[in-house]
Amino acid sequence: MNVAEFFVNVFIFPGGLFAIMLGLLLTGLDRKIYARLQRRVGPPIYQPWLDVVKLSQKETIIPKTANYTAFRLAPLLGFAGMLAAIAIIPVTGIYSGLYQSGDLLVVLYLLSAPALALAMGAAASGSPYSSIGLSREISIMLAYEIPMLIVFLTVGMRVGMEIGGTAIFSLSSIVNFQLSQGSLLLDLPMLPAFLAFLICIPGILGVVPFDIPEAETEITEGPLLEYSGSGLAMFKLTGGLKMLVLSALTVALFFPMGLGSFWLVNLLWFIFKCVVIMFFTTTLIRAMQARMRIEQAYKFYLLFPTALALISLVLTAISFRI
Repeated sequence: MNVAEFFVNVFIFPGGLFAIMLGLLLTGLDRKIYARLQRRVGPPIYQPWLDVVKLSQKETIIPKTANYTAFRLAPLLGFAGMLAAIAIIPVTGIYSGLYQSGDLLVVLYLLSAPALALAMGAAASGSPYSSIGLSREISIMLAYEIPMLIVFLTVGMRVGMEIGGTAIFSLSSIVNFQLSQGSLLLDLPMLPAFLAFLICIPGILGVVPFDIPEAETEITEGPLLEYSGSGLAMFKLTGGLKMLVLSALTVALFFPMGLGSFWLVNLLWFIFKCVVIMFFTTTLIRAMQARMRIEQAYKFYLLFPTALALISLVLTAISFRI
């Protein structure tokens, strides 16, 4: 990959500008479908773009008690982390990914960037409501990262033992293995890991029933309470990118198959799969569930998705020993 290709892939397509537009599209579809499930008309699909433009034009008000540097830097850190993550994830028939080895572990670290950025902004704001949201954000992050790490280990073991006897954490190798051997979603021992990862998605996104750190009726948006203007717009962009990253990662890990060799068909197929994942992990859950308490969410992630991920890990290890 030369410098020009690197620049295009990271800042224009499939990362950068394209990823931002697609992330906001997913956010708009989520809000529209959610409204229709509640028998409301809902906002137009392009509403997230209007929100970002409107917020970017407004004044950014910084509290007197805030740490100026950390308060302004926090939204940029989360946004940069998601831009880097989407540039790493390969898309079949379109893009092979930025790195070729160990990139799954890099994505794991980058997925923590938005939560850490939110916590950093909350701590820097000086607001007591933000401090409550900070503690909740860190608690739930520690809970969902355990099953997510086990899922990544299980996928790496499944592919690595088939290829060379050791775990592999290269996303391109995981995708190529499935293109030649079949989707991991159709592998019975991997099904619990797939379900565990889907359960982790709403917690990572911070949506109902896991929107505890930003609960409007309890702590009035928590970490985001003091943010306005371009800072709040950056957090909105990060939320859309995070939804895209998680959808793209699910596709790459479990069913990356494309449709033919024409890139536009593969792109539309990829977007369709992202929308389906978004619907079942975000939109539908929001319409069916009420907000959990923080201790309920913490116990839930330590029990159910962790147990599912461990089942897949044990089944994978046993199948190769046999």
